[in-house]
Amino acid sequence: MDSLLDFEECIKDSPEFRLNLDQFEADVSVLETQLDKVMKLCGKMVEAGQAYNAANQLFLTGLAELSMCHKKDGVITNCLNQFNQGLQEMVNFHTMLFDQTQRAISHQLTNLCTQFLPQLAETRREFVRIGEDLETAAVKSAQVSRHKAGDAERASHLLLATRKCYQHFALDYCLQLNTFKTQQRIDILNSVFSFVHAQFTFFHQGFDMLRDLEPTMKTMAAQLSQLSADCAAKRKDLENKHLLVQQRDASGEPMVGPCPGSDDIIQGYLFKRSRRKTKTWKRCWFSIRDNQLIYRKSHKEEAVVLFEDLRLCAVKSLDHIDRRFCFELLSVKKCCALQGDSEQLKQAWLSALQGSIDLAYRERADSQLTQPKEPLPLLCGEDSSPGPPSRRPPALGVALRGPGNHRCCDCGEEEPRWASINLGVTMCIECSGIHRSLGVHLSKVRSLTLDSWEAEQLKLLCVLGNDVINRIYEAQCSGRVKPTTDSSRAEKETWIKEKYVEKRFVQNSGSTSSRREKDEAGLRLYRAALAGDLVAMAAALAQGAEVNGSIAEEEGRTPLIGAAVGGTLLACEFLLLNGANVNHRDLRGQGALHAAATAGHTGQVCLLLKRGANQYAVDERGQDPLAIAVETAHADIVTLLRMARMNEEMRDSEGVFGAVGDDETFQDIFRDFSDMASHEPDKLARRQFSRGGDEEDEEEEGGGRGGGGGGRGGGGGMINSQQSVEKTSE
Repeated sequence: MDSLLDFEECIKDSPEFRLNLDQFEADVSVLETQLDKVMKLCGKMVEAGQAYNAANQLFLTGLAELSMCHKKDGVITNCLNQFNQGLQEMVNFHTMLFDQTQRAISHQLTNLCTQFLPQLAETRREFVRIGEDLETAAVKSAQVSRHKAGDAERASHLLLATRKCYQHFALDYCLQLNTFKTQQRIDILNSVFSFVHAQFTFFHQGFDMLRDLEPTMKTMAAQLSQLSADCAAKRKDLENKHLLVQQRDASGEPMVGPCPGSDDIIQGYLFKRSRRKTKTWKRCWFSIRDNQLIYRKSHKEEAVVLFEDLRLCAVKSLDHIDRRFCFELLSVKKCCALQGDSEQLKQAWLSALQGSIDLAYRERADSQLTQPKEPLPLLCGEDSSPGPPSRRPPALGVALRGPGNHRCCDCGEEEPRWASINLGVTMCIECSGIHRSLGVHLSKVRSLTLDSWEAEQLKLLCVLGNDVINRIYEAQCSGRVKPTTDSSRAEKETWIKEKYVEKRFVQNSGSTSSRREKDEAGLRLYRAALAGDLVAMAAALAQGAEVNGSIAEEEGRTPLIGAAVGGTLLACEFLLLNGANVNHRDLRGQGALHAAATAGHTGQVCLLLKRGANQYAVDERGQDPLAIAVETAHADIVTLLRMARMNEEMRDSEGVFGAVGDDETFQDIFRDFSDMASHEPDKLARRQFSRGGDEEDEEEEGGGRGGGGGGRGGGGGMINSQQSVEKTSE
């Protein structure tokens, strides 16, 4: 630590003190110059950053406008929109970074300068003035004659008073210099630390956002590869068509005939004589459609019907006028002279017009002889409204329909775009950054527009939602003001930490509860999981229940095992999202997968296998889940377990050089079972088979469903499962 001014030397006013004082004042002057330079440079940096942000915002606006030009192309529009949303969030992160930089550097250093430097300057002026007065008083006292006792006494008193005043000012000046030198070190380090912390937060948020965008980028990379291949094939096809048309049709002669995909009988350019100015001919585009002759003067004008009904017209060649290749179309009301570019074109139009007239008469005669038939009724069981299946609504639209989900759960900002999948709440982007800082063990944050969502996670957002969770986590916040959209980030961060980490506002919070109360909360969590009551489960977790706590009254079962016994898929998903151990076993050695297999809950078995449940674990009887499913004759569960086991064996046999990931058939079957468990759970009703080979009566009903439980040939999967079980039983 640097040396400070000595107060005792200050009283003495020694030359060493004067040298130290001069050095201190020089250091203060240099430091003031450097602080002013740093603040100016910081201001320029922030201004440049804001200009960059403005230019970046204009660039993103241009990207959005560019995506509107491709709104008919779903792949390009979706790609540009999703990347535009991600880049827009990066712009928001930049804005927060520049604001925090401004506060960290300029505001803190400005406070240092304005708090100490003006007072130091004022005190120094007084110190110098009193020093000059002391010097004058000392000189006068020295010059008084010893024979003038009164003058000598007055001079001595003046010198004493002036020296005393000088010493007080000198001590105050030294104190302020020492205080400034001590404080400036803290303020400068704190300012730089705040700036570095702002940089850390910026890059951390950007990393989290880009990590969430990674699955979308991989999907888009695959789409881009496919688009590149399609584009190359399309370009090759266009070149071939160009060459074909160039060799076949680009002979200089006008094309005569209908346009492919058009109802026109013939179309092409003809000259039309003006009715008022008979010497004026104008080149127009003519076509014959629906027994009418239609023409268009230019591509910018609408088509005009020249003759309403060709059945009332006659066509003949005009050979008596001076112009070549002319013919005339006459009706009762008017006549029109037309001209082609060649004799061939003229004859083609004459033939087309006469043929259209004849065809119109034949169609009229046929319509009179033929009566219209009534449409056949739909067959029994057919869908009377064919068309593409309705799309599932996007994750954002589904999530915002939950109770209170249209506003941020912590600050009330409208239209939130982020959510916590384990808490079941939606939030704005700023609150989502604070939730991320809490850690994934407390809040797992995902984007409602950039990330992919499973059906069960969206259901949790709809069943729980902001209103339900806030009634739990804000039950006792009377007297405390909840932050709003306009509140600072620090206020929101304090509120969120008190709400979710310390759980100050939860009724009977588990943060300060005794062990007995936590055990009671754990028992409530188990019973709620068994009953599938998500609201009670969320309340029990908030009150301190341990998600992996063993319930002694229930043979050491955990809430996840209770949810597997109860058969509620959402309860299992909620516990797994909140850190439940999928392989925890009770006193009988049975885990959640054993319980789901015993109860015949196919959806839970599928979910637990996807979350890494160990299907080889055996209970106290030496039975694994597959043996239990065989014993209880659950066909779909046997199929799932055997497919999962076969998939693991295939991956092990392929070794290091095998294909990465699961088998495609295995993925398809698990995807079908997951979709059915989420959207059509009734189709996964218990289906059994007889171990002796004879199917039960219930099997016929399962067959009538077309094997819906297996997705791709689910019925065959049941037969294979039955045969495999028969072999096992033998």
